[in-house]
Amino acid sequence: MPELPEVETTVRGLARFLDGERITRVALNRPDMRFPFPQGLVQSLTGARVSSLGRRAKYGLIHTDRDSTLIFHLGMSGRWRIDPETPDKHDHMVIETAGHSFALCDPRRFGFVDLVQTPQLDRWPAFASMGPEPLGADLTAQHLRSAIKGRKQAIKLLLLDQKVVAGLGNIYVCEALFMAGIDPRKAGGRIYLPALERLVVAIRDVLTRSIADGGSTLRDYARPDGQLGYFATRFSVYGRENQSCMRCEGGIIRRIVQGGRSTWFCPECQS
Repeated sequence: MPELPEVETTVRGLARFLDGERITRVALNRPDMRFPFPQGLVQSLTGARVSSLGRRAKYGLIHTDRDSTLIFHLGMSGRWRIDPETPDKHDHMVIETAGHSFALCDPRRFGFVDLVQTPQLDRWPAFASMGPEPLGADLTAQHLRSAIKGRKQAIKLLLLDQKVVAGLGNIYVCEALFMAGIDPRKAGGRIYLPALERLVVAIRDVLTRSIADGGSTLRDYARPDGQLGYFATRFSVYGRENQSCMRCEGGIIRRIVQGGRSTWFCPECQS
């Protein structure tokens, strides 16, 4: 599944060609993806000018001058294709401007789009209870301490809770916990402020580096220009089961399952 860096990379790639442009045509090639396309979508977007693009957690946002925002989620295999040379049977939605076309391609159809009034964006159900953005100023060690105080659940699982931090996924939580030297099995309520301060720095660092690398290409993800993200070549623990730790002497990366998700960590230097 494309995670926050992949969505951020997608939004930036779209913005290069779509920001400020007027939408001349919208085509829906099927009635639904994961959910039905919202009623009136074509009429609402056709003729609108894109005023800006953004991201909230793992959702991309396309704002228009009609006070409406197109929200898109890439699901498991979705990506935007810019000016594709040939149509793809999985191009479920196509947006055109005077100079470019943008096809939302999703072979597995776990992605979806919605259209909401921009002033109501924070009240959209998925956004209403979200925690702070991990790259924003509101994510602090104090926030984490308050959010996980007294919690017995493992810190790895708490970080995947969108009410604690918005947009963190499995890859980057594993990498950030390794960078911060925190055992993913440790109860959140037993992690104290100095470690949480390291964790906030690690979260920002790993996400920033992944965005700079164009994200992590696992299975279906590719950037809108068709290029592959290469942060996967820099993983310290993710997917490295039984390999030597890059940081400590003697550590061997282990894989365990937490909440149905794989976790990779070094039992020697994560405590």
